[in-house]
Amino acid sequence: MTDTSRTNPIFAREIGRTLDLRDYFRVLRKGLWIIVASIFVGVGAAAAVSFLQTPLYSATAKVFVSTQSAGTVSDLVQGNAFSVQRVRTYSDLVSTPLVLSPVIRQLDLDITPELLAKRIMASAPLDTSIIAITVNDTDPERAAAIANSASQNLAAVVQDVESPALEGAISPVKLTRAQEATVPVNPASPKIPLYLLIGAAAGLVAGILIATLRETLETRIRNESDLKQLTDVAVLGGIGFDPNAKANPLTVHADPQSRRAESFRTLRTNLSFLEVARADRSFVITSSIQSEGKSTTGANLAIALADAGFRVLLVDADLRRPMVANYLGLEGAVGLTDVLIGREELHDVMQPWGLAGLFVLPAGHVPPNPSELLGSVRMSQLIKELNEDFDVVLFDSPPLLPVTDAAILAKKVGGTIMVVAAGRTHKNQLKGALAALANVGAPVSGIVLTMLPTKGANAGYELRYGAYEYEQPPTKHAKLRR
Repeated sequence: MTDTSRTNPIFAREIGRTLDLRDYFRVLRKGLWIIVASIFVGVGAAAAVSFLQTPLYSATAKVFVSTQSAGTVSDLVQGNAFSVQRVRTYSDLVSTPLVLSPVIRQLDLDITPELLAKRIMASAPLDTSIIAITVNDTDPERAAAIANSASQNLAAVVQDVESPALEGAISPVKLTRAQEATVPVNPASPKIPLYLLIGAAAGLVAGILIATLRETLETRIRNESDLKQLTDVAVLGGIGFDPNAKANPLTVHADPQSRRAESFRTLRTNLSFLEVARADRSFVITSSIQSEGKSTTGANLAIALADAGFRVLLVDADLRRPMVANYLGLEGAVGLTDVLIGREELHDVMQPWGLAGLFVLPAGHVPPNPSELLGSVRMSQLIKELNEDFDVVLFDSPPLLPVTDAAILAKKVGGTIMVVAAGRTHKNQLKGALAALANVGAPVSGIVLTMLPTKGANAGYELRYGAYEYEQPPTKHAKLRR
């Protein structure tokens, strides 16, 4: 069964819109180590700040403000309103030298009233007659002593300030200590759990931002989502990374039950739905730069097609660095170049490979003018002959950016399969390669994403399934070309 979203670009774009949220999760999963590291850094920084700070202890004494009157109801109401109004004024008196200088003398403190005022805070809840005097100090006992002394001296100062000038008259306001400051046991600051929580939250936010920015600034193509942002060309399949690909390039032949081999068979299936209106089933296999796996992709795809009962020809049209003959273990001294210059006949240089219907046309001698040979009239005639004799013709060609060979050949063949290596090909390189094909009017049939990681956030979709039993080659009852 073929996933139509990979062969129909319009359908692929519709599916892409529903995967935006998944893309965000993929970015977070991909940058998980960054996020975790940022959290640890945030917690570590918060812990360092907490331990470097000197602990401060807080002690509070409370003073009740009342009025002294004859005791009638009217006097009590007026006195209560008066005391509430005066509370704010008395709170401001706490930080003045009138109150703090006596405190310094009583406790023998080596500090000025101005500096001591920075350690004291007086507050009064709204519409109450209570003044809370809070002292912060590095010594818990000294904090309690300062708070108690300040409350006593505030009462004395108010008594003097509010006393009438008449001899023997008493002050209408009385301050009484309602709560004595006790020696604190635990420091009021730093609040280590709070600091650690803030550090973890800050690290989490920073990690997400860094991971997102890293993904945004990433110039390499890593997955199908990156391809959809660059082009509407259908993705025909994805081939997982194999560290032994250079030593054993023919996976479909050497290890037919592997997941990698199944990926090539999936590519073969998707290819059968590609450009069904085009009579000739010939394709140029190329890439943006070298070492993206185009030659191994072409060879394995040709073997998979031949195993399915098709008559296939694999042409090594890379006349600069031919690799097909080496991969398939064939003699490559004569081949395409010899046919194009009329030195050899086509049937004399084509070589059968394997037990299925696969034939190979090696590159032959490396000529001094590859582009001219591939763009010649004889090449056009040869392509027509090959299309008449084979169900599928695959041309392995050079990469597009270094030379123009592939663009010239793609124009004549009429179909191009772009090979893009995940984690290697840069976005601007793929844009340049697609532009090179567009400039000559060569159509791009599809893209194959190679070297996909087998684990992690960018793992290839074909590799997420278990290994299948190797399918038996069917009889040739279905023609791919017509």
